[in-house]
Amino acid sequence: MRITVLAAAACPNSPLVLERISAALGGRAADVELVEVRDEEEAAQWRMTGSPTVLIDGVDPFPPGGAEPTVSCRLYRGPDGQLDGAPSEEALRQALAAG
Repeated sequence: MRITVLAAAACPNSPLVLERISAALGGRAADVELVEVRDEEEAAQWRMTGSPTVLIDGVDPFPPGGAEPTVSCRLYRGPDGQLDGAPSEEALRQALAAG
């Protein structure tokens, strides 16, 4: 399994999403890569819809409907309905199980 985290340097949520990915993996092996996306052109090439975007084997398991590629910060809705800077550990666990 390959997990790619697409992130913009100006967005502070990369450490949070990496921490949650590690916890969701629960010790299982995976190739986790952090890719810094520098501009809108690179965002379009990667199909990054905000920072951080998580790809599991090249697919965004949390696709925001109708979102355009961007290097701006991305928000995720948590299980309690609140907005957060990264998918919840449980949402990541479910996405990894489905992937």
